[in-house]
This record gives sequence, structure tokens and C-alpha cells, in this order.
Amino acid sequence: MKSLSEIDTTSKRASRAVGFSWGVAEEIGKNIRLLELFGLEGIKTLNQYYKLRKNQKFENVNLINENNHSEKYPFCPITLGLNFLDQIRGIEKFEKIIFNNVSYPLLILPFLSRSSEVIGKKIKLKFNDIAFLLNLNVNIRSNLSNQSFPEFAKKVEINFLENKDNFSQQEWESLYKLSEETFVDETDSLKQNAAGAGLTDND
Repeated sequence: MKSLSEIDTTSKRASRAVGFSWGVAEEIGKNIRLLELFGLEGIKTLNQYYKLRKNQKFENVNLINENNHSEKYPFCPITLGLNFLDQIRGIEKFEKIIFNNVSYPLLILPFLSRSSEVIGKKIKLKFNDIAFLLNLNVNIRSNLSNQSFPEFAKKVEINFLENKDNFSQQEWESLYKLSEETFVDETDSLKQNAAGAGLTDND
């Protein structure tokens, strides 16, 4: 079994070999490592994409808006993901962001996962009836079954989710009341010990 370090290094070098700068290649290496760590087909998908790049042209997205359309060529998932991560502080104000015609959408997933950590919010990604919930770069939840990832997605939808507790106020109050049983009342003895703390000369 290949180590995560091997996956990172080989993905980085392969990315440099197909024309990306060393800086971008390093980001790709981190991303493929992340996909494989979460049990997703990072190496396989990157291989497929790089084979396609030899004969296929792709559109780059620079300034990301709420709706992003590419009429002629599909969006490159690498430059899309990079710009998304770079611009995350500005675009998190959008409730929803849509991209049409994206190639190998799985490759944008780690960029979004890392973006989720930057802004401290969960991000929902949906394409071709596949949905992912990205949780601060800690874990990824999906409705994915045993199916292959698509080479192209006609529509990619990204939502920023507001932080909410997974429990009711009543449940919180009930647990907090139970925790109060561990609170200790301050006694005269405790006060005296606290007052003399740190005054002993050990020299």
C-alpha cells in the first residue's frame, strides 16, 4: 500500500510534468493526498484527467461569481478549485455558487474542503445527483453509493451552510444541569489554600 507521502510527492511531480507550476503542483499533491485519505479515487481521477488534457482544451475561471458559465470548453477543475480557495473570503457572502460544464468535478472537492476550514463553515457540493458535505476539512459525508465518478458535470452547485447546533436548547439545558453536579462550592478552607498558593519559598 502506498503511503500518503508517496501519493503527495508523485501527484505533485506528475502535475509539474503536465505543465502546472511547482506551486500549483504542490497544492494538487496535497489535494490528492486528502482524497485518498478520505477513501476517494484521487489517483485514478487525476490520471484520467491528465490523459484527457493532452487533447482537450479547458476553460479557466478567474473571478468567481454566483453563476459561472463556460460556453465553449469545460472548466478545468484545478484552476477552478485554486481560485475558489484563493477567493473564499470574498465569495462566502454568496448563498449559492453555480458552475456549468465542469470536468472531473471530484478534483475540486479537496479545494472546497480546505475552504471550509478557512471560513469555519460547512460547504455542500452537489453534481449529477451526488452530494457531499464538507466539514471544516475534518471529514466528508456523501450520499455516494458504489458508482463511478462522472468525467463531466453539467451543473455543479456549491452552498455555504450557516453553523447550527445539532441539538435542541432543551437537550443542552438538560445536559448542562447534569454537569452542574460537578461544581464545588467554595469553602473557607479552599479560600485559604488559594490565598497562600505560590507563596512557599523553595530556594
